[in-house]
Amino acid sequence: MASAAEQMAANLSWGALSKATDLRQRIFYTLGLLIIFRLGTYVPVPGIDAVKLKEFMDSAGTGIGGMLSVFTGGAITRMGIFALGIMPYISASIIVQLLTSMVPSLEQLKKEGEQGRRKINQYTRYLTVVLATFQGWGIAASLQSGGLALDPGLFFMLSCVITIVGGTLFLMWLGEQITARGFGNGTSLIIFVGIVAEIPAALAQFFSQGRSGAISTPIIIGVLVMVVAVIAAVVFMERALRKIHIQYPRRQVGMKVYDGGSSHLPIKVNPAGVIPAIFASSLLLLPVTVSTFSGEGTGPIMSTILAYFGPGQPLYLLFYVGMIVFFAYFYTQNVAFKTDEVAENLKNQNGFIPGIRPGKKTEEYLDYVVTRILVLGSGYLAAVCFLPEILRNYAGIPFYFGGTSVLIVVSVTMDSINQLQSHLLAHQYEGLIEKSQLRGRKRAPAVNKPPARR
Repeated sequence: MASAAEQMAANLSWGALSKATDLRQRIFYTLGLLIIFRLGTYVPVPGIDAVKLKEFMDSAGTGIGGMLSVFTGGAITRMGIFALGIMPYISASIIVQLLTSMVPSLEQLKKEGEQGRRKINQYTRYLTVVLATFQGWGIAASLQSGGLALDPGLFFMLSCVITIVGGTLFLMWLGEQITARGFGNGTSLIIFVGIVAEIPAALAQFFSQGRSGAISTPIIIGVLVMVVAVIAAVVFMERALRKIHIQYPRRQVGMKVYDGGSSHLPIKVNPAGVIPAIFASSLLLLPVTVSTFSGEGTGPIMSTILAYFGPGQPLYLLFYVGMIVFFAYFYTQNVAFKTDEVAENLKNQNGFIPGIRPGKKTEEYLDYVVTRILVLGSGYLAAVCFLPEILRNYAGIPFYFGGTSVLIVVSVTMDSINQLQSHLLAHQYEGLIEKSQLRGRKRAPAVNKPPARR
C-alpha cells in the first residue's frame, strides 16, 4: 500500500511548475549566473598572442587540448579568465573533507554546527587560492616558454596568475550563490554546463571526420552505441542499493507499549559518487596542462614525467585506475559512509541488525559489507573512466566524452530532477495546507456563549 506522499509524487504534474513562483525565480536566477559563466569563458587573459594560440589549439584540439576543454568549458582553448575552471575549488573541498575526517581538531570543528561549517568553508577558500595560484603559475610559465606571450617577463607572469586566480575565485563565488539562492548545487552545475556546452562541437568534429573518411561508419555507430550503453550503466549503478534489514524492539513509553518496527539501511553501490574520478582527473590535469602549452620548452623533469605518465601511456592508465579505486575506498570509509558513526547511531536508536550484536560487531559487519560492495562500485567507476581513454588513445577516436564527463552529467541531471520534484511536492503540500485552512475557516460555525450563571 503506497503512502500518501508516494501517491502525491506519482500524480505530480510538471504543469505545477507554473504555479511555483519561488521555484521559477530560483531557476531563472541560476540560469542567469550560468550565462555569466559562459560569457566569461570568452574573455581572454591579457598579454597572449591570439593568432599563435589559435594555431596551437587547432593542432592540439583533437588530443590533450580536447580533454582540457571539456573540463574547463572551452575556456582553456581560448585561454580565458576561467582557464582553470572550478577544479581548484573542487580539489580543495575534497582535501578539506578528507582532512576533516582525519584531523581531530577539524572533526571537532565540524560538530560545532553552523559556526564550524563556516570556518571549514573559509579554510576551503584559502586552500583554493593556494591551489589556483600554483596551477596558474604553472600555466603562465608554460605559456611563456611555449612562445605564446606577446611580452614575456615578470609582468606577464603576474598578470596572468592574478587574472586566472581571480577567475577561479569568481567561479567559486558564483557556485556558492547558486547553491544559496538558486536551484541545485552550484559547483556541480558549473561543471555540468561546461561539459554540455562542448558536446555539440565535439559531435560536429566527430561526424565531420566520418564524412571525410577518416573514421569508418561502423566505428561511428559503435561509439554512439557505447555512449548510450555507458549512460544506461551509470544510471543503473548510481541508483543501485544494498539494503540491510534493521529491527527495532518493543518499547514502553509511560503506560503504553509500542510494537517493534523494521526498516532498511540503504548502502549505495557507489557511495563516493563522482568524487574519486574528479579527484584523480584533477591530479592529472596540471602536468597535462603544463605540457600542452610548453611545447618544446618543456624541461627535462617534465619530459621524463610525461614519457612515463603522459596520456595514453600504460603507467598513466594504471595510475588513473589506481587513484580512482583508492579514492573510492578512502572517501567512502572516511567521509561518505563512516561505519563507526552508523553503528553508534543504530545503537543509540535501539536498532540492530538481526543476528548481529549492536556496537563493535555491527561496525565490523558494516565494514565487511561496504568493502565487498566497493569491489563492484570502484570497478564500475574505473571501467567507465578507463574505456574512453583506451578508445581515444588506441583507436584514434577524437571525440572526447570521457567517463568522468558521463558520470558528472548523469549524476547532476539525476540530482537536479530529484530536487525539482522535491520542490514541486513541497509546493503541492503547501497548497493543500492552505486550502484546508481556508475551508476550516469557512465551515467553522459561530459558537454562542452560554449565559453566565449568577
